[in-house]
Parts: sequence; structure tokens; C-alpha cells
Amino acid sequence: MSTGAITLRIAVADYGHTAALKQGQVPIRGVAPDFVEVRPIVAAYRRMVRDLEFDVCEMAAGTYMIAREAGLPVTALPVFTYRRFHHSGFVCRADAGIHSPKDLEGRKAGVRAWSVSTGIWTRGILQNEYGVDLSRITWMVDDEEHVQSLRLPPYVRQVPAGHSLAGMMAAGEIQAAFTDNAGIGRAGPPQENWKTGAMPAASYVPLFPDAQQLEAGWFRRTGIYPVHGLIVVRNALLEQHDRLAQALFEAFDESRMRYLKRFEAGENASEQDDHYRRMAAIVGDPLPYGLESNRPAIEAMIRYCRQQGLLKGSPAAEDLFVSPSAC
Repeated sequence: MSTGAITLRIAVADYGHTAALKQGQVPIRGVAPDFVEVRPIVAAYRRMVRDLEFDVCEMAAGTYMIAREAGLPVTALPVFTYRRFHHSGFVCRADAGIHSPKDLEGRKAGVRAWSVSTGIWTRGILQNEYGVDLSRITWMVDDEEHVQSLRLPPYVRQVPAGHSLAGMMAAGEIQAAFTDNAGIGRAGPPQENWKTGAMPAASYVPLFPDAQQLEAGWFRRTGIYPVHGLIVVRNALLEQHDRLAQALFEAFDESRMRYLKRFEAGENASEQDDHYRRMAAIVGDPLPYGLESNRPAIEAMIRYCRQQGLLKGSPAAEDLFVSPSAC
């Protein structure tokens, strides 16, 4: 890396494991960070994919893979900003007659966009674990894809103008949907100050009532701990500053270790603590970094994206991330 600190515009959400970094307690060697606050962080994904607006940016794993195949000149660090399992977070109308995953065939289901990570993971589970034919479900979306060149399968349709997934679910026009930001738990596209809490008060039932047990069993059997966000860096910067990837990885990792030290001591280190305690009960380390410890999840995401028409090729995991020797 050249002498003197370089200023980098960095967009990453507030997490317990990024707090020390964003608050300046952990320096990035050779870098003067300019942290740009984008809420919700998914709005930063779109800005990065379409305008390459930031130097370093958090991005959904699926969005990254799709955008990179489309030519976006960025490369990921093996730094993963959010993790969760995906047997939960998908609900059905009680009157829809959906009692098992196969019952979704012939019905309509809502997801914010086809490339939303939560959708990719859950659909992958439905297809690969339960034999669901995704093409026999009409998937309704009420947002555009981050990667505008993405061509969607014919069984993915946009909701009519003036309608929303939440409203269609309440009216019975769709019979199943993702909750929270991936579906009926938010209002409007992912712009700044995106509103949440749009899920109506109607009584919906989870597709998997025993989701936690299923998730734990699935992890023990497959080793897959799903990744959501990761960190990408503009290729031009990586080429110009040969020690930048290592400096960024070390700083993110040090911030993570400081968080985990407080987390393991039982301190209230962030609002995500309860979530990661539930994850830790299944996986041990709730926030593993590095390529090898995350290989099962990365390869599963690649496979699911290919199955769902989101990727044409099947890149090797090594080709998607900065070389381990650089981190």
C-alpha cells in the first residue's frame, strides 16, 4: 500500500460486531474511513450495484454474485455481516389449505424481490429438502431487482400497480408470503427511511411450526449456516493498494473479536445479542469469518442461485473472494 492514509467511503450497517470499527476504536491500517450511513442498508446495495457509489460496501451475498456475473467490478472479503436460518419467516393464510411445503404448488406466494437473500435460501430449502417444484408456484414481487439486467423466470410476476404484498395477503389474493423486510413486514421499496411494520393483524400460520428444531437438524446434517451480508471492495482499489484487503479484513475481524468477547461474557453488547445467542446454541461461533469456515454456505448459495435462474454459471467459491493469503 502506498504511504499515507487513503480515504475510503464505506457503507456498512450498525451491528455489534462492526461497532468498534465504526466508532473509531479499531483503526484500518493505511485507511482514513468515511463511514456513510444508509438506512436501511439494502438501499446501499442498490446504490453500489447501479452506481458503484462506495469504495467498500456491505452487500447481500446473492446480490453480489448476480452483480459480479453481470460485470460489477468488485470483489468480496470473507467478512459476513449477518447470519440466520430460513425455515422460519415464511407464513401462510390459515384458510389456504397449506399444511406441507408441497401444498404451495399451485398457489401464489409473495416475496419483495426474486433475488432477496431470504427468498433464495428458503426456496432452496423448499426445493432441495422437500421436493417443491418452484415453477409451480406463482411468486409475486412488489419491488424491482437490484441488478436491473436480471431476467426473471416466467413464474415470477410483479404485483399490480397500487397494490402491495401485505394488502394482497390480507385480501387472500396470495396465500403465502415471507415476513419482515423480505415480504409483508415492510412498506415501500428499499429507499432511505424505509418503513417497517406493514404486516397486517390477520392471523397467519408459519409453514414450519417447528422451525427451530428443523434449522438445528439441517445445520447438523449439512453444515450450512446461511450468509446474508458480506463486504465488497472496488477492484480498482484492490489492484492499486496490494495490502488493502488484508488491512480491511484485519480491522473487521478485530471489531468482531471485541464484540464476541463482550458477547461471551454475557454483556449486553448490541441489540442483536439475543439473535446471536440463539444462533450460537446451534452453530457455536455465531459470526465466523474466512472462506473455509463458510464454504458450505457459500457453495449452497451458488447452487441455489443457479437453480433459481439467478446465475448462469457456477463460480468457484475461491473466485468470488479475495485470496486467503491476502487476508
